[in-house]
Amino acid sequence: MAGKFEIYEDKGGKHRFRLKAGNGEIIAVGEAYESKSAAQKGVESVKKNAPTAEVKEIPSDKM
Repeated sequence: MAGKFEIYEDKGGKHRFRLKAGNGEIIAVGEAYESKSAAQKGVESVKKNAPTAEVKEIPSDKM
């Protein structure tokens, strides 16, 4: 089963998205957006940019 994005409204009335793996496990969560359309744009940005995104390790003292 393929992964899927879910867009939802949080308890504070903000819109968020999460990416779930095929087994239902949440593997990524987006920030809070003011509107559903902004959350949808966030999903599209992840879809567009993730295939070419660099993976960079950041030392723990920089977090």
